Amino acid sequence: MSNFSFTKLQLEGAYLIEYFSAGDNRGGFSKSFEKDIYKEAGIDFSLNETFISVSAKNVIRGLHFQTRNPQAKLVSVPKGKVYDVIVDLRPESPTFKKWEGYELSDQNHKALYVPRGFAHGFVSLEDGTLMMYQCDGAYDMETDTGIRFDDPDIGIEWPVDLKETIHSTRDLGLQSFAEYVISVRDC
Repeated sequence: MSNFSFTKLQLEGAYLIEYFSAGDNRGGFSKSFEKDIYKEAGIDFSLNETFISVSAKNVIRGLHFQTRNPQAKLVSVPKGKVYDVIVDLRPESPTFKKWEGYELSDQNHKALYVPRGFAHGFVSLEDGTLMMYQCDGAYDMETDTGIRFDDPDIGIEWPVDLKETIHSTRDLGLQSFAEYVISVRDC
């Protein structure tokens, strides 16, 4: 049951993972994480907590991160489909401010490993989509923040009409990338 495939992304430390999945006339069975297999691939991930969100079609969540004690995340979609985005927020990184996006779904059995120091967000492409976040590191409500999904300095190319997207009040009030850069310099 170790049919995992790990693809290193251009953003240093990030991986696209195709995990084990099998199905027959009864349904299906998937395994998205095994500590030793991940460690062999160079990912040292220690599960701290798991969250699941349910989203209607065209919901954008993010771009979220924690400024103190950032979490590494393993994200996957047990039901539905998303376009998942990560942004490198590490000022010392050669890929600082760069982003990558991938389709994750219950059909393609892919997960995304999001290293510490990255912002994460997604748009749901189907009603009733379930997104699972497995996190390495404790949640820190005091420093949980984000950058707006439509920040022009980052320039994410979302595969939906942004006039039709749905957002939380919190996400619409997130800081700009320029504000984030100023806050990092002030630390």
